[in-house]
Parts: sequence; structure tokens; C-alpha cells
Amino acid sequence: MLTDELSAMETYQQIMKKLQNDASFGKPESLLPLYKGHKEAVSSLQAQIRELGCTDPETSNVRGVWAQIVQGCAILQGKQAMLKILQVGEKSSIEGYEKALQNTKLATSIRCLIEWKLLFIQQAHIRTLDRLLDTAA
Repeated sequence: MLTDELSAMETYQQIMKKLQNDASFGKPESLLPLYKGHKEAVSSLQAQIRELGCTDPETSNVRGVWAQIVQGCAILQGKQAMLKILQVGEKSSIEGYEKALQNTKLATSIRCLIEWKLLFIQQAHIRTLDRLLDTAA
């Protein structure tokens, strides 16, 4: 879950940089709340991992690189493609969290974090992307 959130954070950073350099895509501020949501998720997950006595990865590794490649291709195809790819990623994150909740050995603290915070953040991201897609059409 943490590597997925790190990957999302890195992807949003890349996109916001692109938006700063190309005004035709829109303003990077429209994606800033989504970036901040992923940053908050990373912090929360890192805290839980440390609380459990484990070490956490500092980068998203291969997943992050793959996400950046896919997002880079979407950027080349235009704003709508970029937003749709982001939306697919957000929906994938929800599926990942829901799958994690099926694990009966999942620590209660992480289960609560997912159920009461992380899923809500992801759902808010999807609503935001829906609005941005509607205005991009």
C-alpha cells in the first residue's frame, strides 16, 4: 500500500510540473489537493509501519517508474487522457485497500486507517477527477 501511495505522489508531482510548463493543460493547483492527499496517506502509512516495528520503503521502486511511464504517455495524448489515467490509478488504489481489508491478519490500527481515512481520501480524489474530466470535455 505504501509503495502505491509513493508512486501516486510521484506521479502527481510529475503531472503538476508538466502543468506548470504547459498552460494548455490547466492549472497545477487543481491537482494539488490530490497530491496532498497521497502525501498524507504516505505519512499515515509510514507511521503505522514504524509503530509495528518495521521499516518502510523510501521510494516506489519499479511501480513508480511504470506509473511515470504510463502517465508520460497519457500527457502526450492530452488533458483528458491524463485525467483518465489518474482516475484509473485512484480506482486501483481503492481496490488495493479493499483487498487489504480482506486480510484477516491485518493489524487493527492499519484496518482502521484504511476504513476511516484512506478510502475516504481515494473516493474524494475520484470525485475531483470526475469534475475535472467534466470541465475538460
